[in-house]
Parts: sequence; structure tokens; C-alpha cells
Amino acid sequence: MNKLLAEEMYYLMVLGRAFEYAAKENYMQGNISGFLHLDIGQEALSVGAVKAFEKGDIFSGYREHIMAMSRGLEPKAVMAELFGKVTGVSGGKGGSMHLFEPAHFFYGGDAIVGGQLPNAVGCAYARAFLEQDEGVMAIFGDGATNGGAFFESLNIAATHKLPLLFLCENNEYAIGTNIQRTAPFREQAKKAEPYMMTYTVDGMDVEAVYEVVSEAKKQIESGHGPVFVEAFTCRYEGHSVSDANSYRSAQEMAHCKARDPIQKFKKALHEKWLCTNEEIQNIEKKAHEEVEDAVKYAEESPEPEADALFEHLFYEERENVVS
Repeated sequence: MNKLLAEEMYYLMVLGRAFEYAAKENYMQGNISGFLHLDIGQEALSVGAVKAFEKGDIFSGYREHIMAMSRGLEPKAVMAELFGKVTGVSGGKGGSMHLFEPAHFFYGGDAIVGGQLPNAVGCAYARAFLEQDEGVMAIFGDGATNGGAFFESLNIAATHKLPLLFLCENNEYAIGTNIQRTAPFREQAKKAEPYMMTYTVDGMDVEAVYEVVSEAKKQIESGHGPVFVEAFTCRYEGHSVSDANSYRSAQEMAHCKARDPIQKFKKALHEKWLCTNEEIQNIEKKAHEEVEDAVKYAEESPEPEADALFEHLFYEERENVVS
């Protein structure tokens, strides 16, 4: 990592948090409907992992706004999708939970818990079959590790030595249930140990996430088979906007926020990368202005026409350039 990348990742983290707060505000105002799962507090994991996995395919769950923007999707197109507007990533048809952009090899936003894992396995198999260098990363929550598709995916990926990075976003809660009430141990990497190499990382430290995912990417693309990375993180909000988060104590939330990833990395920018106050303030200003522009763009964008209901019902074959 160099100073330029460090500044870019700080920008994306600040952008992501401002974006999520703006999305929450507009949800409360009725501009966004459906489900809305915020990533506030988990910015280090979302940004660090995606920036470390620059090439290849990414599959994620539905808490994916920041991942999508880190992958290169325009904030205004993401916000417009949340608003259900025609200028959105998926033409306003997917909403918050279905951000999908093949041009950026981002297949995120599967609404079924763990549903992205078999798809990622299939994609990794295709990569291996076609003898392509780039691998696949599947990002999922700790709750997904209790599903049958999780173990089936581990088994197939390990058996065929597929270039697949399993990244577990362990915030310790599946909706409102603590992982230790549904699994015999906190460390979900233990479930993957019989199948593949595993790593654990502090998901509140963007530099640590970047380094571990970078190393794991090298492993999966060197022919050694899949790798499992578990990142321990903490979301500040409830499972979704409709979740009051009442099952977590004030003490637990205070402990989470004391490890705030943005403040931690801001300190590193000063001390390690020698960024000045002015440089950091300019990054923050740019990020907040980008979010303001995204909201304005979403507000002013048109609604889809009724005929759009009958579009994209069937697959249309087209040339696909793999990168």
C-alpha cells in the first residue's frame, strides 16, 4: 500500500458512511422503500477487501452499497437505484438489495442469506475451466455459515481446488441473534479449517483487511485452492433500518464505536502516511459533496415507465469480455 491508495481508501470509507447516513435519512422521508441494510461501522472491511480484490469477480450479500462503490460503481447510480429510479444501477428494479453490474464484475446483492455462495462456486469453476488467472471473492455474513449451501460450497470448492476466496463478515449477529446462540463457537473459520487454509483479521482495520485479502488472493490464484478469511467487525445500526437494535446494550455499542475504523485510519493517515490536516479535510469535503450530488441526482431522475415491467425478462446473448 502507498499514500495514494491510502488516501483513496479513506475517501471511500468517508464516502460510504456519508452515503449510508444519507440513505437512512431519505428512507425516513419516504424517498426509499423496501429493505435498507446499512454498512455503518463496517467501512474498513467493505473498502479494504474490495480494493485488495481489484480483478476478478465479486459476489456479496445485500449489505453491499459501499462494496459496490469501492468496486467502481458511481455513487449517483447506486443512490438512484435505492430511490427506484430509471438511472439506477439496475434501472430502479433491484433497489438496495440487488446492486449488480457485470461491467465491473460485481454480482452483489443476493437477498437470500448465503445464496451467493453456490453462484460464486460456479463462477470460480468457470474461471478454472477457462484457465483464467483472476479468481472470485464471495462476501457473506456469519449467519450464512449455518446454512447448508455454505458447507456444500466449501466442499465443492476444496474438492476441485477452485480459485475462490470465502470472506466471512463476522459482526456476530444474524439479524438480531448473536452467533454464539446459533453456533458452538464465535470463530466461524473453524468450520472451514477441515477444507482449506484460513485467516482471521481485525475487520475494523482497513490496512489489515487489505493485506490479508491481498495475500489470500495470491493464494487462490496460485493453484492451491480456496481460502477462507474471517473478518471480525461491528455494525453500528440494526440489521436493517426497521430494526431498532434494542438487543444490544449501550456498553456493547460503546465498545464497538471506540474501535471506529474511520477514526483509526484517519490517525494512520497523519502518523504513517504524513497527510496534512488540509489534505484530509479536502478528502472529506470531496466525499460529502459526492453524496450530496448523488442524492440530488436521484431526486431529479425519472421513475421507470410502466413498460419497463416487461423488459429484461429473458436473457439476451451478448459478447462478454472477461477481465
